[in-house]
Amino acid sequence: MSFLNNLGNVTKIFPDNKPKNLKTKIEPKCIVLYFPLELSKNWEAVPKANSVLHIAWPHRWEFDKDPDTFLNLLKRLKCENITFRVSLLGETFADVPEIFDEAKEVLKDEIVHFGFVENKAEYYKVLQHCHVAISTARHEFYGVSMLEACFYGCFPLVPNRLVYPEIYPSQCIYSDDTELYLRLKQYCLVPDLATQHRNSLKMDFNCFSVDELVPQYLKLF
Repeated sequence: MSFLNNLGNVTKIFPDNKPKNLKTKIEPKCIVLYFPLELSKNWEAVPKANSVLHIAWPHRWEFDKDPDTFLNLLKRLKCENITFRVSLLGETFADVPEIFDEAKEVLKDEIVHFGFVENKAEYYKVLQHCHVAISTARHEFYGVSMLEACFYGCFPLVPNRLVYPEIYPSQCIYSDDTELYLRLKQYCLVPDLATQHRNSLKMDFNCFSVDELVPQYLKLF
């Protein structure tokens, strides 16, 4: 949709031969096919420990995922003596933001998992024990890790930017860092509330699944 909605801005800079009503002509011919995810149909929900909120951050440890905002928020919660647990699950590469080393020490009592989980089955088990998954990303084309976390039982909290408003219902979207902090604080104080919100979340994951998407892709080629 962002492509179609910005066609007008693109054609404005054409020096000549500017096409008219381009969106109206193109839109009926367009479909959106997401990247196919292998989502298990046979997994069973596990009981969550609702005495302490368990937060998942399932992103690459890179600057475009804005780990500083997320980890500084957790440090603020800790300074206010608010109890939580966190799993930092993403892959690491050569240039890891320094804040992860700081967080490993400052949040040592809160960290459950620190680093990439290579085995997918084990990774999904970790997600199943988490209550919420957070994104603070500044750059995201799709967000596979957030969709996986949501599918496996986490309530997603995502910013009102990038691809997220297209995929997630409004109750999952926060407007700024202050709102994210307040919502996460509320879940820390009442962990079961996050579980309730995830259980009532209406999302159809079929439109993201391999079984649904691969036949549609094959029709195009």
